[in-house]
Amino acid sequence: MEKGEFKLDRTAFHAGTHEETEKYYSKNQPRSSYERLKAANYLNSVAFQFDLNNPPKMDRSAFSMGKHKF
Repeated sequence: MEKGEFKLDRTAFHAGTHEETEKYYSKNQPRSSYERLKAANYLNSVAFQFDLNNPPKMDRSAFSMGKHKF
């Protein structure tokens, strides 16, 4: 995935009617679940400032498992 594939305009905002919003999203939403996941991954990389091609590893030491003592 290329960095310039998506554009995030933080200044754009338009409060419209429900009909306008429905029409906009029917034309501009990604169609497949793969495209939606790809867009979500891009937005996460922008929000958490990590490289798309080198995401951070999950810290598995933060949680532990064990049996309950009864």
